[in-house]
Amino acid sequence: MRKVDPEKFEAKKQQILAAAITCFTRKGFHGTSTAEICAEAGMSPGNLFHYYPTKHAIIAAIVEQDRRETAAYFAQIDNSQDLFGEILKFMDIVLELAADPAYSSLALEIAAEAMRDQQIAALVTAHDAEMRTALALILRDAAARGEIGPGLDPADGAQWISALIDGVFGRVAVDPGFKPLEQKKTLHLLLTRFLRPGATT
Repeated sequence: MRKVDPEKFEAKKQQILAAAITCFTRKGFHGTSTAEICAEAGMSPGNLFHYYPTKHAIIAAIVEQDRRETAAYFAQIDNSQDLFGEILKFMDIVLELAADPAYSSLALEIAAEAMRDQQIAALVTAHDAEMRTALALILRDAAARGEIGPGLDPADGAQWISALIDGVFGRVAVDPGFKPLEQKKTLHLLLTRFLRPGATT
């Protein structure tokens, strides 16, 4: 049996995911055929199915990849000396992603698919729960340091920040005139007023 090179195997998977994302952004999940993904990736169906047996598996892998990247982001800010600043930086990243038509379109496709597919819904729900838990821990520690107001329940605060993130992508979908990156200053002001009552900004 030929030995599998883990790096080459992972590179092929990433090649397929990149091709699938391009196709899904262009035509949506259900408008994209496996053949189109193969053509975009430059490989045969047999080769593609060796890595992902179904289109559903590709969608699940995209959600899982986003979950891992988000978890890695929060893990690397655990020891930050400015947790409130980290929250602002994270929201800046959200604005950058929402301003990217490809990412924004994909995020909305995933949200729609989660309403139709229980397995995708479970993955999205788990991803959301992990993100809210990470945000709640940051809010808890920031309050303990005196970086934000003490009266906010961390879990509730994380819930509302998550709702704000969802709202950014929803606004992009319904309002072509909404430019996320142009709203950075206003978003910072809102978060400061929300998390630091009485702050003068």
